Amino acid sequence: HQDETAWHHTADCVRSLVAAGHPPVAVYSQPDRPAGRGRKVRPGPVSQAALDAGLHLCQPASLRDPGAQAELAAWRPDLMVVVAYGLLLPPAVLAMPRRGCVNLHASILPRWRGAAPIQRALLAGDQQTGITLMQMDAGLDTGPMLAVSRCTVAPDETGGSLHDKLAALGAELLREQLPALLDASLVPQPQPADGVTYAAKISRDEARIDWQADAVAIERQVRAFNPWPVAHTLLGEEPLRIWQARATDTTHESAPGTLLGTDGGQVEVAAGRGTLRLLQVQLPGRRAVSARDLANARTLAGQQLL
Repeated sequence: HQDETAWHHTADCVRSLVAAGHPPVAVYSQPDRPAGRGRKVRPGPVSQAALDAGLHLCQPASLRDPGAQAELAAWRPDLMVVVAYGLLLPPAVLAMPRRGCVNLHASILPRWRGAAPIQRALLAGDQQTGITLMQMDAGLDTGPMLAVSRCTVAPDETGGSLHDKLAALGAELLREQLPALLDASLVPQPQPADGVTYAAKISRDEARIDWQADAVAIERQVRAFNPWPVAHTLLGEEPLRIWQARATDTTHESAPGTLLGTDGGQVEVAAGRGTLRLLQVQLPGRRAVSARDLANARTLAGQQLL
């Protein structure tokens, strides 16, 4: 699993299969990693979902290991369902199941193939996205499509809220289509040749705000990177994380990054075009607060965010 968000998506699918009366013979997850302040190794959401359901849990470091492949082959799988596993499956693994390997991908393919389709859709301002159930091949999300479920992207959608929406959508799509997957009645359709885009993995550096940009683009950045890695800027010498914000078309003559007057409790920042109204922010070592509370605690007007 690529991140904590993807873990929950996969855990939803495990629970959905169990609830539908089709529990997997085994659940494969990447090894649990240290988490929290104590850096203790604790079961992640996928591991916990498997353990709660009494399912066999396997956590090999790599599926390229001959021993891990032999263990997987011993299950004699009819079908393998892959959700946000985060590692490419070797050809030998793809060839093991009688019905092949299928993947639930969080976009309408071929748009946003790759690691971060949710965040890329929000950054691009997409108004619709969804889940694609696809037959896996050796390429990166290039396999034929088996089924699609679509949803609308809300104007205030965040990376976290869209993930939750798609997780529920994907679990339901898998439950609906599993009988057809097992009896091979779903007819794979090649992905369209047009409209291919790639959703590159998100880096922390992308969350640094460039105030020269359009306020609409900055708002998308704030929403896409909530809850990770969180859009941020510098207030003086302190990092300021911006959890919620809204773009406005207010005109101004201030340099981008200038904190404008806070009359009426509104905290706005000059952007390259328009302004960004800050709603929820966080300073280091403190909890997230409303921008109004921050403005009440210190003088902001005229300061420059970098």
